[in-house]
Amino acid sequence: MTAEEIRGWFAGRLPEGLFEELVEVTVDREEITVIGRIPAPEVAADVSDAEREATVQGRIAEFRERTRGDRMTVAREAERRFDRKVSWGVECDETRALFTHVAAPVMTRLRQPERRVLDLLVAGGVARSRSDALGWCVRLVQQHADDWLAELRDSLVQVEEVRRRGPDAAAG
Repeated sequence: MTAEEIRGWFAGRLPEGLFEELVEVTVDREEITVIGRIPAPEVAADVSDAEREATVQGRIAEFRERTRGDRMTVAREAERRFDRKVSWGVECDETRALFTHVAAPVMTRLRQPERRVLDLLVAGGVARSRSDALGWCVRLVQQHADDWLAELRDSLVQVEEVRRRGPDAAAG
């Protein structure tokens, strides 16, 4: 199934009123992450930023506990259907919070110069291990290359569409 079909399934399957809006459904080989918007708490205009943030965090925690059963029912059904784990998150006010999500191991082969970079990050206290250092590097690239990565993602969607309409589709 395509990411659009999976998003559509979630849009139709989520319990009415679970989210104000389905913000994002992200799909990779191991995981589907579903992000929805929940109402921001009403706070007085004169409260401090710290109190406002604490109120938002409280709203997120309340939502997570209150909806756990409904979300897990949908997740079990989706995991059987799509053969991927389902993770959840919310946007509330200006805050995005992810609940438990998959940390998938990734096997990679690095030559000595790349390993030395990871080891330097560990020795410098930036990361606890090579694995953490590699994750740090990926997050740094993601942060500084968002526009380029978005363009690449869009082009891959078009490649997938061309493949789907390929010669085998016409023959079938």
